[in-house]
Amino acid sequence: MPGMGRAGHDRGVNWELIDTALSAEVAAGRLPGAVVGILHRGAVVHLSAVGYRDPVARVPMTEDTLFWLASMTKPVTTAGALQLLDLGTELGGLLPEFAGRAVQPTVLDLLRHTSGIVEGLLGSTEVHRRYANAVGDGMTAFTGDEFVGRLAPLPLLHAPGERWHYGWGLDLIGLAVERRTGGRLGDFLRDAVFRPLGMTETGFGVADPDRYAKPLPGESLPDLSRARFDSGGAGLVGTAEDYLAFVAALLGHRPLLTPSMVDRMTTDRLEEGTDVRGLEEMRPHHTFGLGVAVHRDTGAYTWPGAGGTTWWADPARDLGVVFLAHSPGRAKRNHAFIGELVERVFDTGR
Repeated sequence: MPGMGRAGHDRGVNWELIDTALSAEVAAGRLPGAVVGILHRGAVVHLSAVGYRDPVARVPMTEDTLFWLASMTKPVTTAGALQLLDLGTELGGLLPEFAGRAVQPTVLDLLRHTSGIVEGLLGSTEVHRRYANAVGDGMTAFTGDEFVGRLAPLPLLHAPGERWHYGWGLDLIGLAVERRTGGRLGDFLRDAVFRPLGMTETGFGVADPDRYAKPLPGESLPDLSRARFDSGGAGLVGTAEDYLAFVAALLGHRPLLTPSMVDRMTTDRLEEGTDVRGLEEMRPHHTFGLGVAVHRDTGAYTWPGAGGTTWWADPARDLGVVFLAHSPGRAKRNHAFIGELVERVFDTGR
């Protein structure tokens, strides 16, 4: 990663204990394999691969293995969008299909999941049912224009800003970027985020199937080849080292984002009185910035991926962690496991 140091150790911290614990998870059949990277004080102090890229063929995991980043795409899309869009712009001003609405969510609402344009599979109301019927889980073969066209006629679940509810905000932001730039979201992010950070292995779709990790037998991942538009909410594929470069930018070790942009992303952006029950169910003890959840006590921020990947950054300790594994059936369990493991190893070594 150009411009960011790579250290072979972090004095006092035995990061190799993480590999030992993850290898035990692989041996027990709970994990196919994983790549984990640790960033501390601006240097990569640990980057390792354990287990298997293909657990059936017993192909070893490597540090350059590709993973579906899923919702880890959202913070990246946010970082790009903040360079182009104003938070106060109404959705109808970006995507004319929404222009006829009497009540308009803004870019701010879309980035913090308060727009009322919700993921239908996460509720049982009639409005949820209509969203589910329109786009399902979002991994569709619709074009971007078709995706917008199916969402635009639907009612909002709630008034913008009233409630936090996971939704299609980042996909719509990505499509708004395409309307504004006249090109693909991937091309915009390549110029606005990937190239400046040296993220040469990150993009939409699986560029090298031979390096794409496979899950355990009996588990499956979405077929990303079906996608006909670049999903700003869940479409990226990349490596741990690439995502560490993005985390480094959020922690202020790379000049991609101004301090004000980082502050806007990583501090509480929910108004007092916002209904956050949905957020508490997904990320207890967190509030929400732009594209990321922010821990109410520590200020650490994160947003994991449904396929088993996760990351977080703790500015108070200048610590960043990226954990990539394809384990959709155990995603929440593995997210908690790696979090507790890193905390234990870090605290023991200080």
